[in-house]
Amino acid sequence: MKHSTLMAAIIGLSLSSPTFADKWDMPTPYGDANHPTQVARLFAEEVSANAGDALSIKVHSGGSLIKHPEIHRAVKSRQVQIGEVFIGRLGNDNPIFKLDNIPFLATDFDAAMKLYKASKPEIEKQLEEDGLKLLYTVPWPAQDLYSNKPVNSLADIKGLKMRAYSPTTSRLADLMGTTPVNVPFSDVAQAFTTSVIDAMVTSPSTGVNNQSWDYISHFTTVSAWIPKNMVFVNKKIFDKLDADTQNIVMAAAANAEKAGWELGRKNGVEHTNVLRDKGMTVSAPSDTLQSELRAIGKTMVKEWLDESGETGTAIIANFNQ
Repeated sequence: MKHSTLMAAIIGLSLSSPTFADKWDMPTPYGDANHPTQVARLFAEEVSANAGDALSIKVHSGGSLIKHPEIHRAVKSRQVQIGEVFIGRLGNDNPIFKLDNIPFLATDFDAAMKLYKASKPEIEKQLEEDGLKLLYTVPWPAQDLYSNKPVNSLADIKGLKMRAYSPTTSRLADLMGTTPVNVPFSDVAQAFTTSVIDAMVTSPSTGVNNQSWDYISHFTTVSAWIPKNMVFVNKKIFDKLDADTQNIVMAAAANAEKAGWELGRKNGVEHTNVLRDKGMTVSAPSDTLQSELRAIGKTMVKEWLDESGETGTAIIANFNQ
């Protein structure tokens, strides 16, 4: 009798008590000084503040919870609920993710946004096939060339070891006559100082956050492309939220995307100036180098269209309208 009374009391208490918040863990690959992580924290704070007892999100930056190569799988398998990845890292999973790293296709932010809008439906479709829902993207500044000597043509870097961080950047290194070496963001400084790599094509933000002036002398503003990070959630987990909480998450995601694109533009200018102020030689590409790189871009667009078929052709046609 006492046992039955106790159980009834417990059940009654559980029914009358407020619902405890769902707690989502959000692994991100980059450290707190990087603007995608800053945007992720703003997103998490907005959701947690507005969702009340329904949902809170904790950001785990810099690969501290899950390393970058494993984040996509971890969200897909529901090891964590939500995560952020560099889109190009998933290029081997589907060609749509390679498009984000194609050089000299969309080289300024207006063009990058246009390409994003043209490709977003297919990105969402492919994520959905993995049981994932796209929330928002954050662009990096345009990708530029770092080296320890002036580069006036590809002949000047032929045979050097070039940092690669996605299937597309590996292919770019090959076409530039360099040897691709896979080096994650966190290991860039050590890779240069130990001669693992001799050059890289990446954003001015990467250079600032890794204090590249300590080990690299030249920065050439080739503006190769504007890659993005994307944040996605496991769709089954998202679908379990009530409608009001879902709306809160999506509103915060829209705000995060707006802030992220604004920061990408702002950092492109400011961080290039920081590199110059710290003593690096900042220069525009020569006509020869620009011509050679644009020829590589055309090759890579053609290769991507061959791989992506009718879907890719439709995206590029939409982009070119």
